[in-house]
Amino acid sequence: MYANRFVETDLEVKNRLWQVLCHEFFNRFVGERDTVVDIGAGYCEFVNHIRCQTRIAIDLNPDVKKFAAPGVIVIHESCMAMHSLSSDSVDVVFMSNFLEHLLSKQQVFETLQEAKRILRPEGRLLILQPNIRFLPNNYWDFFDHHTPLSDRSLVEVLQVLGMQIVHNYPRFLPYTTKSQLPKGPWFVKWYLRLPWLWSLFGKQAFIVAKKGGEQ
Repeated sequence: MYANRFVETDLEVKNRLWQVLCHEFFNRFVGERDTVVDIGAGYCEFVNHIRCQTRIAIDLNPDVKKFAAPGVIVIHESCMAMHSLSSDSVDVVFMSNFLEHLLSKQQVFETLQEAKRILRPEGRLLILQPNIRFLPNNYWDFFDHHTPLSDRSLVEVLQVLGMQIVHNYPRFLPYTTKSQLPKGPWFVKWYLRLPWLWSLFGKQAFIVAKKGGEQ
């Protein structure tokens, strides 16, 4: 389905876009000596470009290895049972446009619970997610979207899990890279530096949550 959705030229555009997103925005939440896990890594756009010491891609799809950059560790395990990763072992967990593909809110809960398990105390969970509050119809334009989520429902479940919300941007990025907005690096840089544009075009939420210091 993804091969049909994104042709090769689309992937080139997405990679250039993610390179800017990581350099200009996401790197501020990641330390250079951190271990970062990208859950549902897909084409590895994030994990290939984030600056850190150890990069791990989690995805059941065996084709992910084709897209992972040299040095990226690829693990084929369920997001709800990452047995290869010890508890309290990573600094940052990242998910982008992933949770809506899970089959139920129970699976979302178990995924977030597992993400918390592998995070070190004070570790950060970064979630980039289509926000159904601003996409009541378009959210369902993709056949593999199953579970409706908003920034508010994600904040609620993260708090239930004992996570501290550090940042919640209900409107951040446009819904899809197939939008009519320009995608050149210069435009993406200016978009990220002008948050008032987010309120006009943002359809995806971005949430940063921190694991408490409990052992």
